[in-house]
Amino acid sequence: MYINDIHILYYFFIGLLGLAVGQLFDWVTKRLSEHKPILSKDFYKIYLKDFRLNFKFMYLTAIIYIVLLFMFGWRLDLVKYLIITPFLLSAFAIDYKEQIIPNRLTLTLFEVGLLFAFIEGSMSFSMMLDKLLGLAIGGGIFLIITLIGGLIAGKEAMGFGDVKLMGVLGIIFGAYNIVIISILSFLLAAIISIILIVSKKKKSNEYIPFGPFIVIATFMVMLIPENIMLLALLKVFTLGMYQG
Repeated sequence: MYINDIHILYYFFIGLLGLAVGQLFDWVTKRLSEHKPILSKDFYKIYLKDFRLNFKFMYLTAIIYIVLLFMFGWRLDLVKYLIITPFLLSAFAIDYKEQIIPNRLTLTLFEVGLLFAFIEGSMSFSMMLDKLLGLAIGGGIFLIITLIGGLIAGKEAMGFGDVKLMGVLGIIFGAYNIVIISILSFLLAAIISIILIVSKKKKSNEYIPFGPFIVIATFMVMLIPENIMLLALLKVFTLGMYQG
């Protein structure tokens, strides 16, 4: 049996891979949030001794892996997205709990981005330029917002971890997509923040980490076809008046 010209067994095996990677990144996330080395004897002494399955991480990673295979098939983009998915989930979890995105996480993503930018750039020089422009746009937009917010409000509008993450995502996704990720992340942040404040789960002066919104926006760009995404944004910003 084939689904989108891919045998169903491949979906099964990539789902198993997602389960394994999700459980592994349960450990990675804990170590990064504690600023401790990942490759350590503690893995055997602590983690395996008190081993528990993190079903949320496992199932979410497996589902995303299966959807990625369905959407991209056996293409280079599939490999790239399979690699960055668990790191993005870790960034979400750590920033949500600790309100920080570890430098080691963004550095690893940057190295992955550079590798794929080099591979894709070897096929097309314009693609390489697009990735470098994405790096400048992603990091630049958020750096300007952070600096201006600091001058106006007297405190950081967002953390520099967000700035670094956006720069890294820029080199992975390119100029066009990083603009879409930026728009989506601000839109999601505005909507969810209003809901949290109105429902009195957060105070108006209480800090809400921005990293999770960046991660959600990134997955939306990865998993939603470009034409559907663009149409949805046009509908939102024209208050439903766009009829194209």
